[in-house]
Amino acid sequence: MDASLPASFGSDQSAGDTGSDFDESRNRAREGRGELMQRVSEFVLKHDVALTGSNLSTVVAALSGSDSGLARTFAAREIAQEPFSQGWLDEMARSRSREDERKGSVEELIDRVESSLNKFAETAQTAEVETSEHRGAIDAQITQLAENAVAAGPQSGLDRLVDLSRVMLERIVQIEEAMKKSQAETATLKENLAEARAEANVDHLTRLPNRRSFETELKRAAELADAKGEPLSIGFCDVDHFKKINDTHGHDAGDRVLVAIARTLQSYAGKHCFAARHGGEEFALLFPNAGLDKAKARLDKIRIDLGKRQMINRDTGQSFGKITFSGGVSEVANPDDARHALARADAALYKAKEGGRDQVIAE
Repeated sequence: MDASLPASFGSDQSAGDTGSDFDESRNRAREGRGELMQRVSEFVLKHDVALTGSNLSTVVAALSGSDSGLARTFAAREIAQEPFSQGWLDEMARSRSREDERKGSVEELIDRVESSLNKFAETAQTAEVETSEHRGAIDAQITQLAENAVAAGPQSGLDRLVDLSRVMLERIVQIEEAMKKSQAETATLKENLAEARAEANVDHLTRLPNRRSFETELKRAAELADAKGEPLSIGFCDVDHFKKINDTHGHDAGDRVLVAIARTLQSYAGKHCFAARHGGEEFALLFPNAGLDKAKARLDKIRIDLGKRQMINRDTGQSFGKITFSGGVSEVANPDDARHALARADAALYKAKEGGRDQVIAE
């Protein structure tokens, strides 16, 4: 963790404030739901959207900000004054469904392969143990037969039986070695599978956890905070004027800016914060054991420190200028409120953008 962090970073909230803070968070959650319902109603009436389950799911995902990509698509279409036709809404619903299926199929495939590998490893281990035991027993019998053959003389035929038994024993040894090799290969495959599972949860550009990983962690953190009776806050931040950076310096340079910002966020994460790339130039953070004010202060600290950095385009030597972000923070009232808190943080982020950027707003 960065040495410049305030001493309060990660400190416990006083026990006396927990009840009132929880009630306040629950009231904010209720207000957030009411505001979302109002926005959905206004949108449906304004654009004459049919009240179907598919349409409402798509509209709520966009207006709540739970699908940030869809929210931006809706906003761009609204600004361009293009119609929200039923055909277009159906295409958005199909696109979301395909993405969910793709993510689900990858996860299911990994689970199936891992299950198969585990079963094979158990079977191979059992077979290897049994083969080893049989080999020991056969080896003892061959020794006894050899002794008997010597005593009976060359005409008894026992020497031929001994030779055949030794051939069988060699074959068993070969099978045993093949099983050991298969077990080693299985162990390697399981390691590769674990790496693939981890890779599926990482953003390839910034190496931060990706959106799917963030949403999994949000659910886990919300349940843990509820069990411990501790606060949990969510932060969203979006790089200001990022399109201008790309247009001026090129997309490769823009990617390097995102990587630098990701490293800044990661340096503040440590044990007290979970940072992820939520998509595009937007990042999401979880602040365990931090109420609204504390989380806002932490995100503001990161914003201020980032603004002090001087970033240079290494290809041209030209300065990127001051890099800033706008942020939104909300507090999770309980596990059921996690998705709504995410939407409130996203709404606060947009207020920060509309209010002049380079600031953090808490809701």
